[in-house]
Amino acid sequence: MERFLGNIESKIDTKGRAFLPAVFRKILQANSEGMLVLRAHVDEPCLVLYPISVWNKRIDDIKANVNAFDTESEMVFRQFVSEAEMLTLDANGRFLIPKRLLDLAEIKLSVKFLGVSDVIEIWAAEKLEKPFLPKNEFSMKLKALMVPRIKKEQSDE
Repeated sequence: MERFLGNIESKIDTKGRAFLPAVFRKILQANSEGMLVLRAHVDEPCLVLYPISVWNKRIDDIKANVNAFDTESEMVFRQFVSEAEMLTLDANGRFLIPKRLLDLAEIKLSVKFLGVSDVIEIWAAEKLEKPFLPKNEFSMKLKALMVPRIKKEQSDE
């Protein structure tokens, strides 16, 4: 499975096109990923770019939890997939971001591409001028995430 890593600033042209950073394009090419899916993040003011294999896995995971006889869960699934856009990169590595998605993420001209494991997030550059969390809070929360796992690994030995 591909893993994206990095924080790369770029520009959007007047037509709403962006160049996918070369480092991310190489990962997609190495994994034979030609199709991409773009949608707004469900919680954060950014966009999420999914390689098609990752998107299909997410859809399968969500659909496995949808009860076909529960109208509300069907509506949640329907909304998740209907707000997505299929994309392909042109020969120059560009893709078009629909205006409605640019508006949702409040993206004007400068963006930051963040490699976040198996997806790429696209943020308005000004939203990422400072870290998500202050350094000391980040450190505490990261330790809290890792300590239970470390303790479990030690008890398994």
